[in-house]
Amino acid sequence: MISAAFSENVVYKITISGVIDLGLPPYIERVLETAEKDSAAAVIFDIETPGGRVDAATQIKDAILGTKILTVAFVNRRAISAGALISLSCEKIYMTGGGTIGAATAVDMQGNKASEKVISYMREEMASTAEARGRDVTIARGMVDDSLSFTHLVFNGDSLEVTDIEGRKKGRLITLTTNLALKYKIADGETESIEDVLIAIGLPGAKIKSRSENWSENVVRFLTNPIVASLLMTFGFLGILFELQSPGWGIPGTFGGVCLVLSLSASYIAKLATATDFIIILVGVLLLLAEIVFIPGFGVAGVAGIIVLLWGLYELLLPEIPIGPEAMSDAVTGLTIGIIGGLVGLVLLFKVITKTNFWAKLTAPGMESRKEGYSSFIGLENLEGYSGTADTDLRPSGWILVQEQRIFVITEGTFINKGDPVKILSVDGNRVLVRQIQNKEH
Repeated sequence: MISAAFSENVVYKITISGVIDLGLPPYIERVLETAEKDSAAAVIFDIETPGGRVDAATQIKDAILGTKILTVAFVNRRAISAGALISLSCEKIYMTGGGTIGAATAVDMQGNKASEKVISYMREEMASTAEARGRDVTIARGMVDDSLSFTHLVFNGDSLEVTDIEGRKKGRLITLTTNLALKYKIADGETESIEDVLIAIGLPGAKIKSRSENWSENVVRFLTNPIVASLLMTFGFLGILFELQSPGWGIPGTFGGVCLVLSLSASYIAKLATATDFIIILVGVLLLLAEIVFIPGFGVAGVAGIIVLLWGLYELLLPEIPIGPEAMSDAVTGLTIGIIGGLVGLVLLFKVITKTNFWAKLTAPGMESRKEGYSSFIGLENLEGYSGTADTDLRPSGWILVQEQRIFVITEGTFINKGDPVKILSVDGNRVLVRQIQNKEH
């Protein structure tokens, strides 16, 4: 008989729908931690997913196996691929009529079967998870590896001939219907709603608490989207690269730095970035900063910085699971697409922005038309022929000090180092042309 006290129990519900990505584990870990603090009676996972990233599913599996609360998977129609691993990690599995679970082999970005190294990893992940929950290991392995075959399974010490699982044959992956999952003890029951699940686990009338993703988790999921992540890294890289071509530190460098910080922060939270990745990227950024601040022109430090930074960005795209040739190829493809997409995006964005009033005011503040009575002369004409000193590197534009004034100038196309003497050749409105003074001219 069910005690009336059960009506006071609290059950948390977590919905897993759509593609599983790296932004999902932090959300699930947070809800599980909250449920533990709230002394919840159970956590029910409402699952309807075609799968997703194996590394994300592995993180979720570890979190579920690590909690002391009763965990229940409610397969609401289908738990395919990574969804099958998450379901198997729960203590109880209930499926709707006509549901499916399985087909958990690993594939690359093009949908091709992964290498044997990756398949082996995923196969044993499924097997160890099934073993931990007392489910059949052979079926779990067969969901991942189509090279396996069997004719009998052992239940409670008895050998049972299997004729109704298509995936028992070599060359076929195992996907179980609800009826087959019940027959072979993968699922614990058939239910059609969360309320039915509560009755099945002995918690009728329990209070259901749902926790949606907070704004920060939504941001992480957005930033770890493969397309967004590639573009952020590319914009960050290009922003810093463009900064090398201008004096001082300005908009491109700031924009690039912000993009890199967003990308790295999201990757760290999603456990995609490792300490080694951060060190590699930091070395690349430091080399580029050294090129910008200390070394005139563009030389060995700049080239080395670009190479090291690209290496670090490539490492960020590699998953935690064992690396095969297809994973490395996917990372190269993602980085290449990101760079090309970033370049195209920057060109289009630049063309649009340069036509706006905002850009005109930003690049030439205070300039007004002659028709309105304004003059383009800014009182520097009398400095023509004067000598001064470069206050910044001129690449080919920058700032000089002359007659106790700091003015913005441009060279004839050559680079001039900070501190070198220069001579003003001409003044045309606000365009001041200078040339470096050679030793013989002193």
